[in-house]
Amino acid sequence: MIKAAIVGGSGYTGSELARILCRHPDISLEAITSRQNCGMKVCNVLPSLNGFVDLCFDSNLKENGDYDLVFCATPHGASMEIIPSLMERGIKVVDLSGDYRLGDPQLYEKWYGRAHVDLRGLHDAVYGLPELFREEIRKASLIANPGCYPTCSSLSLAPLLSAGLIDNYVIIDAKSGTSGAGQELSKLTHHPACGSSITPYKVGNHRHIPEIKMVLSRVYGNEVKTVFTPHLLPIVRGMFTTSYAQLKDNVTEDDVKSAYDKMYGGSKFVRVTNMPSIPSTVGSNVCETGFVIAPENTVVAMGALDNLVKGAAGQAIQNANLMFGLNESTGLDFPGLGV
Repeated sequence: MIKAAIVGGSGYTGSELARILCRHPDISLEAITSRQNCGMKVCNVLPSLNGFVDLCFDSNLKENGDYDLVFCATPHGASMEIIPSLMERGIKVVDLSGDYRLGDPQLYEKWYGRAHVDLRGLHDAVYGLPELFREEIRKASLIANPGCYPTCSSLSLAPLLSAGLIDNYVIIDAKSGTSGAGQELSKLTHHPACGSSITPYKVGNHRHIPEIKMVLSRVYGNEVKTVFTPHLLPIVRGMFTTSYAQLKDNVTEDDVKSAYDKMYGGSKFVRVTNMPSIPSTVGSNVCETGFVIAPENTVVAMGALDNLVKGAAGQAIQNANLMFGLNESTGLDFPGLGV
């Protein structure tokens, strides 16, 4: 049995990790940390886990704790302070913050507003999008778990770029439920402000922009230019991305369909469908993707997923499964809610 711990277990992502891990057949959840809830029973803070998680929150992981795997569900800036000591102990880590995603310390400082303090880890970390980088993940000890927007947009565009069917300029219109903003209260996520509106935010300066460009450029083999605009939807969880790109001359609908089938034909967690659906994916580790050929030789690539599962905790566990040689669907083989 793989012994695991969660650092930062009381937030939406941390609690989702606990929800999935408590039923995982090969991973045992040994510890959960939360400084503000230290000493309290997990099930008293997270009532949905009553009868499933019989642990108390610790303030920090025990220095002599026997862990094989740690999930860091901490804010950016905190993970890179914690992870080096875990790596020195031979513990494998999946980091759900943005601290290890970009690879370039100067790019990290530009977008996150601080210098990176773990340059070795930044160099060694593997970007954890299994459908695109599965073999690298299998060999990794430190995984940079992708952001939700990059996951959804990249999976929906990757077949087109990998097959060279589109030009290297894409426009991404993205929409997410309010849980993506975390538990901290803000004017943007206050219900009267967002409950009956679709609100764009961080237009042109969202931290996921360089991450999306990095992934798409790796798939394409050259620089991909992107325009990315996120919006807040008046729902709790779920995400939908609609991306627009110009097809190259003489590319047919059959060519596009073949590219999607080739990339995702054997995939457990990417489902190619005529019209992706948020309700079909919520509660699951599935990303639905599809496309439509529009006028003016334009392809519209769409994606839908649960921002807390395939966009965060579920994908982190999918990565951990690969790191430990398990079937990547272990503990994740459940459908979406459908409504």
